[in-house]
Amino acid sequence: MIQRIQTLYLLAVAALGIALIWLPVVQFVTPEGAAELQIWELSALGGVPLQGLWGLLVATVLIPALALVDIFLYKKRILQARLNIFTVMLCLGYYGVLAIYIWQAKLALGVDWHVLPWAAFPLVCMVLTLMATRRILKDEALVRAADRIR
Repeated sequence: MIQRIQTLYLLAVAALGIALIWLPVVQFVTPEGAAELQIWELSALGGVPLQGLWGLLVATVLIPALALVDIFLYKKRILQARLNIFTVMLCLGYYGVLAIYIWQAKLALGVDWHVLPWAAFPLVCMVLTLMATRRILKDEALVRAADRIR
């Protein structure tokens, strides 16, 4: 299990996903003409005075959870590949949910926003998951070719 390169890719996805739970991804700042300067940082755990930020938390927790589950499905390679594709779609959905929250904060609070470097973690997770999927499918092709020879 650990000797397969896709396991290392999925472990990296899990580590980045777990780190993303606590790291802020967007910073909101009151405009320059405001009476006082206020700064909020949006992470999966909240940090912005808005209601209903659970979507970001769900997406952020599911990405590493699916990667860890995926590691232990090494005997079911087709299911593993399908779960990886779902994880990739979840990474894309993370950015959709993040865009909605930025838009809500912009309208409700009237603030400027800045993306922090940690916001790239889901993109890196997506690329690593696609690389793992490619290796899983390559393993499946190798096993089928060996079965055909027997």
